[in-house]
Amino acid sequence: MNLISKDFIRTIMPHLDLMNTLGGGIAQASLRVDKREKGVVVRIAAPSVSPNNFHVVLNENTLTVFAEFRHSPEDQLAAPLFSRVLELPAGLDAARIDAVFEGQELHVRIPYQDNAEPREITIKQR
Repeated sequence: MNLISKDFIRTIMPHLDLMNTLGGGIAQASLRVDKREKGVVVRIAAPSVSPNNFHVVLNENTLTVFAEFRHSPEDQLAAPLFSRVLELPAGLDAARIDAVFEGQELHVRIPYQDNAEPREITIKQR
């Protein structure tokens, strides 16, 4: 006697990792910030999260990285998987931020400003 059908298992499998994540299981996202010679790389690893579910938003000097789960791309309702908010320090060039999904990690690359040296500002008179 088979109590659980194969169709039921196929239907519920995409939700198991979501439930595990929401329940505090091992699928928690990890964030690491690496300082490099040319800038900073923010690495976000979230097991089994599709690259299409990641979002990176820059608002002034605040960088927000989050992921959401949708059962299908057409779904209007999404469940949040994780969200991380970082305040960017001075000296980083927010206009040149880019994001790349490599392997199983999202890499948000933030270069240092080219003109990081202090400069004197000319005062205009009117």
